[in-house]
Order: sequence, then structure tokens, then C-alpha cells
Amino acid sequence: METIDFTQIRRLADGIKDNVHQVIVGKEDVVDLLLVALISSGHVLLEDVPGTGKTLLAKAMAKSLGCSFKRIQFTPDLLPSDLSGINYYNQKSGDFEFREGPIFSQIVLADEINRATPRTQSSLLECMEERQITVDGDTRRLERPFLVLATQNPIENQGTFPLPEAQLDRFLIKIQMGYPTSEEAVHILRRFKESNPLERLEPVAAAKDIIEAQDQYAHVTVSDDMLRYMIAIVERTRSHSEVAMGVSPRGSQSLLKAVQVYAILQGRDYATPDDVKAMAKPVLAHRILLKNAMRHRENLSEQIIDKILSEIEVPSEEQLLER
Repeated sequence: METIDFTQIRRLADGIKDNVHQVIVGKEDVVDLLLVALISSGHVLLEDVPGTGKTLLAKAMAKSLGCSFKRIQFTPDLLPSDLSGINYYNQKSGDFEFREGPIFSQIVLADEINRATPRTQSSLLECMEERQITVDGDTRRLERPFLVLATQNPIENQGTFPLPEAQLDRFLIKIQMGYPTSEEAVHILRRFKESNPLERLEPVAAAKDIIEAQDQYAHVTVSDDMLRYMIAIVERTRSHSEVAMGVSPRGSQSLLKAVQVYAILQGRDYATPDDVKAMAKPVLAHRILLKNAMRHRENLSEQIIDKILSEIEVPSEEQLLER
């Protein structure tokens, strides 16, 4: 088998990360998760209280990439056609023409996605999973790379429509921003005191570079023992006493993709249990349906994943090196 050098992918990721950090203070792990989703062709759900920088992070990532970008403000009156576009009658040509909607951008920021109705939310399913959209019977492919960055506020319930499990499963990763530390908060005030650094941000990666990385990351070596380790974690979620529905096969595939990319970001061409532990909560926790829905507010899903990780036997170093 041809040996692939992943140095170029890591250099690409480091360049994007450095550029994003011209705007975003701290949040190293959050930016890493965004890069994992980008390179593995996944989508991201950013969930946290207002004002923690969700939209700013998404915009900084989009401006760092030489890709088309659109922001969609989700509201209860937003229609599926507002996302996909419409066929309209052109009086000059005497024929119907298709006007593309914002979903045809390569980077799509879906702001406050839980404010849209279920009908509009579900219109994203085909786009996110199949990278295509059907309008009036005609199917159109979406240009690579295609990344949906969706934000939502977990606290406010009035006027919102919780995302169904089927759509949550389409997000490779769910990220919680969290508040900055005291030192980071001071740095934020200092950085934004006179101007917004987002306005000066320039692209550092072309679309072709990202597509090349997306085509190569899957060659990262994952031993059979590592695969069994990941499956053991996933299967344990299905038998947990607090869980009504565990992680699906799509979830286990998503974990594998995330682990492979994360290994590259750590400078390796093979995956380790530490990569799995780092990716388990952001990839798996939002895919668990709890028996008591109110427990979601207590971050019980994350606690369940932590407990499972502490219980499952970790492959030894000798097993990992059998490559």
C-alpha cells in the first residue's frame, strides 16, 4: 500500500487554527473539533448560551477558508425554499430558471437553527447527509467542501423547536463553547477594544487543499483492536440503564472518522485510545436518547460517556503497534 505523508494536512490545519486565533481567544480544543469536522466532511452543532462567541467562531472559520460562505438566520417563518432556492419564470427568456438558495454555499452558518419549524429543519437532512438537494424533482449536487455550522441556544425554550434525533445524528460533532477564563476575558476586551479583527481576516486555505485533505485522512491506520475498542464503547451506550436509545452505526462510523483526523492533528499516522477518548464525548454524547428527557440539561449524556470510557478495557500499546 502506498505510504501517505500527512504532514501537509497538519500544516493546513495549523494554518487555519492560527488564523482563527487572530479573532478567537483560547478555545484550542474547540477549534480542533471544528477542524476535525471540516477535514472529515462532517457538520458541527455549536450549542451554548448567547454571547459566548458561537457565531464569531463560525465566521472566523469561514473567512479563513477560500470558500463561498452564507449565513442563514433561522426563524419560525423560514421556508424550505428559502434555503434551497426556487424555480421562477423569467419573462425576458420566456422560461423557468432556477435561483439558488444560500444552501448552495460551501460553508453555511445556520444561526439559531432550533428557531425554525421542523419542516424547514428536515429540509437540511438531504443536504447534510447526501450533499445534494432536490427542488421540483431536479436533484442538484452541492459543491465540495460542504460544511454546515449550526448554532443553538440550549437555555431558551420559547419560540424554539428542538432538533429531532434524526437530525442530531447528522451532526458529526456537538461543541459547547463555555465561558472564557478571567485572563482570556481580559484578552478579549483588549483585542476588540479598537476594532473587530474579524474584518481584517484573510483566507489561508483554498478549497482544493481542503478537498485533498478530505480524500486522504481515511488512510490513517486504525488497528482491529482499536476498532473493537470503539465498538465496545458504542455498544455499551445501548445497554445503559439511563439510555432509551444508544449510538447508531452511523455514530460509530463518525467516531472512526473523527479519531483518524484527530490523530493527524496530533502528528501521528495511526490512532490511539487517547484519540478515541478525546473524540468520544463530542461525537457520541448528542446521539444518546435518555429515558428522562429532562436529564439532558444536566449533561448526563457526557457523564455516561465518561463512565463508559472508565469501564471499557483499553487496547495495549503492543496491540496498537501491530500495523
